[in-house]
Amino acid sequence: MAERRSAAAEGLARLSEWADAHLSLLRSLSTGLAVAGVLVLARSVRMTTKFTSALDIPVAFVEKNVKLRGKLHHITEKGLEVEHIPISIPFITAIQRKWQSKGLLLVRLAGVELAPSGVAWLQQELKPQQMVWFQLLGREDLALECRVLVNKGRFLSTCVNEEILRQGLGRTARIEGLRHDSHLYWKLHKRLLRAELKALKKNRGIWNEESYSERIRDRISNNKFVQTLKRFASWLRSAVGR
Repeated sequence: MAERRSAAAEGLARLSEWADAHLSLLRSLSTGLAVAGVLVLARSVRMTTKFTSALDIPVAFVEKNVKLRGKLHHITEKGLEVEHIPISIPFITAIQRKWQSKGLLLVRLAGVELAPSGVAWLQQELKPQQMVWFQLLGREDLALECRVLVNKGRFLSTCVNEEILRQGLGRTARIEGLRHDSHLYWKLHKRLLRAELKALKKNRGIWNEESYSERIRDRISNNKFVQTLKRFASWLRSAVGR
């Protein structure tokens, strides 16, 4: 028993000596862990912060194309007015609620030029207070260029940008905020073009209206009376020229 105690005492003495010899290393390690803890806390605070203006969102969030969630309030010709709903962490959220202000974010459908019928469709399909996800792609003044997602069932979600084009209620446009030579730009742009092509093939929305007007123009130009008037006008111009 005495031998075990002496061995244990010797082991503790060696551990103490090692700690004394490497005291600076232990201090730097503890400091590093403390800094890491502060960084994690700072990130948590950012993710739980309620953004009430596009200018409040950190540049890093936009550059990394972070997805945020929010509650839909209004749909106008300018875009979707969304109340940002941050991630809820009990301790941090309880503190932040005391000083968080109210405000709505203006979210635009990136890569889509909406037709007037597209605005009406959005107002019909998306309901006030509905939860949506919006992926940050760019920011222009007080507006956010986003890819908007809504839940359709338990495990499915629909991209509103693509669905608008699929219904023929808009045209593809430049995705503001993304570099044209980036992988993400062409990945999203191809998906938008495919959605628009489906509407074009099925003559949906604006494509049906345009094809109808083209048919009317063709009928008018092929009308016998119109052709006779054209020939008469041509003869009259040549006769006057003589």
